[in-house]
Parts: sequence; structure tokens; C-alpha cells
Amino acid sequence: MKRLTGVIALIVLSGILLVLNSCKMDGAKELESIEIREYEGENLSSITDFRETSLAGPQYVDIESYRLEISGLVEKPVEYIYDEVIEGNQHYKKVVELECVEGWSARVLWEGILVKDLVEKAGLLPDTKVVIFHAYDGYTTSLPLDYIIDKNILVAYKINDVILPPENGFPFQLVAEDKWGYKWIKWLTKIELSDDINYEGYWESRGFSNSGDKDSVGK
Repeated sequence: MKRLTGVIALIVLSGILLVLNSCKMDGAKELESIEIREYEGENLSSITDFRETSLAGPQYVDIESYRLEISGLVEKPVEYIYDEVIEGNQHYKKVVELECVEGWSARVLWEGILVKDLVEKAGLLPDTKVVIFHAYDGYTTSLPLDYIIDKNILVAYKINDVILPPENGFPFQLVAEDKWGYKWIKWLTKIELSDDINYEGYWESRGFSNSGDKDSVGK
């Protein structure tokens, strides 16, 4: 009888261990993505090559309450949650170099959504000439609509194949190709369509070139 009881206990214990192991496998934790340093034969800079130069330090955005607003000269202002931006639009990848007026640069792979895809869904009004970008920390900058469309400018959510860290602008950073780094706004919260061709953002109102072209820094 004792032997039978021992056998039954062993069977029950084996069953419990099997269930526990199964639960562990089903609830496996996802490992963090690894930054790539080469893309299509081209060597890339590292995420750590970027210097922290923002006004108030890295911003830590609560993604549950986050909204990306499209407003201004549009037919239907809209707000998107993070997943709607990511899942509702075509993704694009491009290697682009960011150059800062302070003298450093980083060439990395960006992945994101075209700004023109986001704003066209809201219905651009004919008078729109400028796109004003607003950040979580209050920073602003602007770029001509023609530049945004002709250059296929991205709003990035990945850098070197990993989700943007807070230091690099999570949830979204503008990839302002061929412009100085102060045009590459991070922690994007609002895209405003405007007819104000003289609008000046944070650094532009303090003497930096409104165009942001690399051949010019001051006005």
C-alpha cells in the first residue's frame, strides 16, 4: 500500500512540474532588441554617439496617455495613440546622418513613417505652407511643407533597429535630412499645419537660421 501511495505521489509531482514548466515557457520574457552597427554594407554610428543637448534633459513620455496630434490647417484634426501611428501606416528605413552645430555627428539607420502620410490623412488645406512641430518638453521648430513632401521626411520610432530610447526622442523623432540637428525635434507630440512662413521655433527665435540649412547657422 505504501509503495502504491509513493507511486501515485510521484505521478502527481511529475504532473505539477510539467504544468509549471509549461507555464514558464508560455510566459517567456521578450529579450531586448540588439542595436545593429551595419546596414547593407555601410558601417553605422552607435546610439551612444549622440550627445544629450536638449533643453531640459531626456523626457520620459507615458505611452499609455500619449497622443500625437495633427492640427492647424487641416480638414479634420486628429489624435493618434502610439500604436495607431505604428500599425496604421507604411514603414520606411533610411540611413541619414545627423549633424549638430556643436561639431559632432552620427550616421544611423532610422525607421519610421512619412510625415506626409500622417498629415495627408487629416486633409491638407490649400493655404498650408509650413509644418510646425511641437515636443513634449515645449520645444518647437518648423519646416516648409514642400521640403517635407519632396524629401520624404520621416518621423522615426526606431534607430539602428531598436525602439528609440528616451534620450533619442521616444516615442518619435523627426529625421530632418540635410538640416542641422536643432531641426531634428525629439519627443514629438503635435504636427501643426500653418501658413505662417515666418514662424520661428525655439532656437530660430534666438538667432539660428530658420531654414536650418547646413551652409548657414545664424540669420
